[in-house]
Amino acid sequence: MSHAAAKASIGDSEFDRDTTVTARADEPGVYDAELSAGWTIITAVNGGYLLALVGRALSAALPHPDPFTVSAHYLTSSVPGPAVIRTQVARVGRTLSTGQASLFQYDESGAEVERIRVLASYGDLSSLSDDVRTVALPPAMPAYEDCLGAESGPAPIPGSSAIVDRLRLRLDPATAGWAVGAPSGKGEMRAWFELADGRDADPLSLLLAVDALPPTAFDLGLIGWTPTVELTTHIRRRPAAGPLRVAITTRNLAGGFLEEDAEVWDSADRLVAQSRQLARAPRQA
Repeated sequence: MSHAAAKASIGDSEFDRDTTVTARADEPGVYDAELSAGWTIITAVNGGYLLALVGRALSAALPHPDPFTVSAHYLTSSVPGPAVIRTQVARVGRTLSTGQASLFQYDESGAEVERIRVLASYGDLSSLSDDVRTVALPPAMPAYEDCLGAESGPAPIPGSSAIVDRLRLRLDPATAGWAVGAPSGKGEMRAWFELADGRDADPLSLLLAVDALPPTAFDLGLIGWTPTVELTTHIRRRPAAGPLRVAITTRNLAGGFLEEDAEVWDSADRLVAQSRQLARAPRQA
């Protein structure tokens, strides 16, 4: 059951509007987009939102509908405004097709600057069998109503509230001590996740979900921008309707970089997405 006050269907939500891509009639495989300021952290556009945007372009360019594995390298910080996505089909098979895509923006001189480069394989999630053999378990979290929403405290980073307004996150209190100056030091973050307008999750929004929570660096006592260097996401199933549970852990921060491993579980207790990213730890004064 969605806990949002109003529910948007797929196709008319803020997420769909802000990840719209428009094919160029005279350049096959090239798409124009507008990066929305509604998905920013401080001044940079969120990496999960960018991944979903590029993912939508690849779903248009490839014959299979759903992302299975998506690996992205973030080359430069993206900012709100026009962008162009250039895709290339690498291989088309019976069950999987693979392509690559790069998102570019323009500098002051009008030259293209590459922001993100993606390699991805797509398939059809509806064709997967129901044979599941796993030792993975959903994260142990309090009920939705017992977790902490944005109304429970101020935004942790000045100017970071834009993306918060697009999401409905409710943090597990055990991983929210950083917000009151008492991080646990365990490098964990858990939350219930929904889009703020109540739109149910789909494979593309899972690409956003894996990078939508506050960074685990906050739970290590390091508050600040934690830019993604590389992010690989595996989409395992089409999610059931209702809020998702997202659990992220970091086991090793070294040399100013940390890894984040994420799991996303749906309302039917199914593991629907997994990811690992390398990120730069916040710079400390």
